[in-house]
Amino acid sequence: MTDITMFHTSTCPYCVQAERLLGRKGITALNKVNIEQSPTLRDEMIARSGRRTVPQIFIDGEHIGGFDDLVRLDQGGALDPLLGL
Repeated sequence: MTDITMFHTSTCPYCVQAERLLGRKGITALNKVNIEQSPTLRDEMIARSGRRTVPQIFIDGEHIGGFDDLVRLDQGGALDPLLGL
């Protein structure tokens, strides 16, 4: 099973879109980390991704990027192999 972690906030429309895209791919198990819950979680996201915006998505520990990066991977045909599809 593919391990997917998405750092997000509760008001981020791009986070919702990323989750929908993954859902269309059949991904039901998604580890969502709401960075609004703790400054430590935001710091962890920045340390792991080097970015301050949400969403930040990791597949099997590899930083994929944000929503735009996820879409580019999907459009280029590289997302399905990462998801094990």
